[in-house]
Amino acid sequence: MKKLSSLLVLLVLVFSVSSMALAQDVLRVATEAGFMPLEFVDEKTGELLGFDMDLIRAIGETLGMEVKIDNIIWDGLIPALLNNNYDALIAGITITEEREATVNFSTPYFESVLTIVTKNSDTEIQGLDDLKGKIAAVQINTTGDFTASDLMDEGGLKTVSRYDTVPDAMQTVIIGASDVVIVDLPVAEAYLAANPNAPLKHVGPVADSEFYGIAVTKQNTELLKKINDALEELHSNGTYDKIYEKWFGVE
Repeated sequence: MKKLSSLLVLLVLVFSVSSMALAQDVLRVATEAGFMPLEFVDEKTGELLGFDMDLIRAIGETLGMEVKIDNIIWDGLIPALLNNNYDALIAGITITEEREATVNFSTPYFESVLTIVTKNSDTEIQGLDDLKGKIAAVQINTTGDFTASDLMDEGGLKTVSRYDTVPDAMQTVIIGASDVVIVDLPVAEAYLAANPNAPLKHVGPVADSEFYGIAVTKQNTELLKKINDALEELHSNGTYDKIYEKWFGVE
């Protein structure tokens, strides 16, 4: 009886270790797929596509891990990570001091900048200084939102309207409910390219550059190192450049 119990314990331990090893072969990732061309949903297939999606899959391949990606709301990304529902986040997330107080970021993998989207007929708005008295639409809790909030605090905006997705924010300018959208330039360019009949334009860069990172929890230092090593390898072997060219053309 004692021997049987010991054998049973051993089998349980082996099974547990095997299960842990299996779990570690899967990289659970969350994104918010309303940020074309970084991440978006293919309308025909429902597949998650974009620069970030190709990059995180390439990272998974480099690490020998299966990548499983869920599309969730933007405002729920960091809470879901902190709740250990996911191992990593990739969603065009700008590295900021406020976010770094909560999560760790990979080495920066993409450089971006903010722009202003307004109606084609608008000839006055060329930069952030031209937004006094205007209504700005933003995606909630993005750097566009943070910038708009600062402008409002300084008396440079009349109102900030917050939306879950960039297309929702863009639509408010089209119908005249907002004057502008403050958003990342690559996202604005992708939206305008996908919606050529929209009566909108962007005014070019209006702020300093910002950098995107892949977020993991503060405790998951081992995964952070693996991701950084994979990013370095993807840069050195040319895979990163191929993914970049696919979505943005030659750098």
